[in-house]
Amino acid sequence: MPTLSVDLDRSSPVPLYFQVAQQIERAINEGELAPGDRLDNEISLAEQFGLSRPTMRRAIQELVDKGLLVRKRGVGTQVVHGQVTRPVDLTSLFDDLVNHHQVPTTTILENAIVPAPDEAAVRLAVNPGSPVLHLRRLRFAHGEPLALMENFLPEDLIPVGEADLATRGLYQLMRSRGVNIRVAKQRIGARTGTPDECSMLGEKRGTPVLTMERVAHDDSGRPVEWGRHAYRASQYSFEVTLVEH
Repeated sequence: MPTLSVDLDRSSPVPLYFQVAQQIERAINEGELAPGDRLDNEISLAEQFGLSRPTMRRAIQELVDKGLLVRKRGVGTQVVHGQVTRPVDLTSLFDDLVNHHQVPTTTILENAIVPAPDEAAVRLAVNPGSPVLHLRRLRFAHGEPLALMENFLPEDLIPVGEADLATRGLYQLMRSRGVNIRVAKQRIGARTGTPDECSMLGEKRGTPVLTMERVAHDDSGRPVEWGRHAYRASQYSFEVTLVEH
């Protein structure tokens, strides 16, 4: 079992259980605790940290409720995987997963040349019905479904679909084709997942999902990708840094 170390400020107004939960969560997200790692039992951890058993139990429950830990009969408390906290930067989900010590895999649901639907034509500034590449993928992290992703690319980027999208990120492949993505307009939201989305993401029908819609532009300002994605809200969040001007 990995050795846990926490630094508690007993004079802080922040409850001790919350301090413990935060530090264990940080260890999970930074890869110090890996999926499958088991923690000592609550009594041992309470003694190790100089806490009462109820305080330790509440800290563990916080992380169970977040989906970071799971209690298994006969096994104990085990790390599931860290929630992916995505900065709102011009990066791909594939890159974010790698940076969070996750193991991304992909199931290709659709990779086809289609007539551009009206909305895709507007977003990509092409004529309705002109050929575009339509991609639909289910992205996993450590074997768990995380995001259902749909993308449309203009006709000259159709060769991107010939590459192995199951093992490489879309933006990585676009860069390999000489596309320098410079700026994007993005909208983040939330809604009730459709029955199809909930089924594919392994959630109960009617579960909320996070959504992201993005139009990316290259150096010349031309739109080169329109994407709309649905993420498991229990396993994914967006992080924004605010700066006063």
